[in-house]
Amino acid sequence: MTSGTRTVVLTVVVTMLFLAVATGIGTWAFYDRLNSNLGSGGDIEHLVDEPEDTGPKRPLNILVLGTDGRDCAGCSIDGEGGAGGSDSTILLHVAADRESAYGISIPRDALVDRPECTAPDGTTIPEASGVMWNEAYALGGPTCTARQTELLTGIPIDHYLALDFAGFRGMVDAVGGVRICIPEAIDDEEHNIFLPAGTHNLRGKQALDYVRNRSSTPNADLGRMRRQQYFLTALATKVLSAGTLTRPSRLASFATELSRSITTDVGSVAGLADLAGQMRNLAPGSIEFETVPNEAFPEGDPNWGRLRILPEADELWQRMLEDRPLHDPAATARPSPTGSPSSTAAPDSPTSNTSPVESPVESVTPEEQEKDAADNGLCSAA
Repeated sequence: MTSGTRTVVLTVVVTMLFLAVATGIGTWAFYDRLNSNLGSGGDIEHLVDEPEDTGPKRPLNILVLGTDGRDCAGCSIDGEGGAGGSDSTILLHVAADRESAYGISIPRDALVDRPECTAPDGTTIPEASGVMWNEAYALGGPTCTARQTELLTGIPIDHYLALDFAGFRGMVDAVGGVRICIPEAIDDEEHNIFLPAGTHNLRGKQALDYVRNRSSTPNADLGRMRRQQYFLTALATKVLSAGTLTRPSRLASFATELSRSITTDVGSVAGLADLAGQMRNLAPGSIEFETVPNEAFPEGDPNWGRLRILPEADELWQRMLEDRPLHDPAATARPSPTGSPSSTAAPDSPTSNTSPVESPVESVTPEEQEKDAADNGLCSAA
């Protein structure tokens, strides 16, 4: 079943930084402080040729990564440590006319081929076959993930933006918490994650627990990916609310925490602001998202936890290369997804997203929406 969503995810959270600069708190001193906070992962060593046309009116392909570094002080709150990998990966395609955009989510447990790439310390990471998607980030950072994406898709990656989930604590606290609905209590003794059922204003540790948990909630990583998108939508909504935009100190704190959590090949806040400015005509709620067609691998063994990307994905990559829309104009939009404050979505299958990309999207019944929510650990729509 094809998973189609229209939601505000990592891309919108990143643009909050530019809102901060644009709303009057962007003095040069503050601006310089944000610049010093930005992390640089280095330039992309391309596997495919970059477009000859480098002007402003060509498509943009931006790799957006949600990472989970746990080797900083206080970050290993769920009993796990290490640098972590890319928990969420979205290849965002912005049309040449800058009027539309869509993204393809790639699950962290998908098995792929990894090209040779260079680690941050300059050592060479050898190529490998049949490895998990997020291993590239753990070994070589965002530039290695960008090369892996180019190998998989044949699409040149223009930029990458990586947002570390460990930074959620500061960002969430800066805006006074984020209101989240949890349908069933999360009781994960293995990773020391406990969250009660109901609607709660999550802050700090609880917010980080929510976006990290996968072993005691439905649909493992695919469900966690949906819940992370839901959380980020709620966070973006909170930042855009009058309670944040009309309080410069709160907005400044959020921008500072966000800048500390970003790693990018774009060298400055000014460069990021210019990139965001190119997308100023995009309505966040109109950005479409779809999970790459996949199935459990080995086939018929969903408990093993690995996924295989299906050949139908080639149609998605071709659409990006040709700057075509994600769906044919005749496709029917689905209603709003369960659990999302400002989005529309189709249900995710627990183990497979295999419908042909070209087929029209059918409407979803309330019963199907409710089942989708239960399958992914989200509350049903009110």
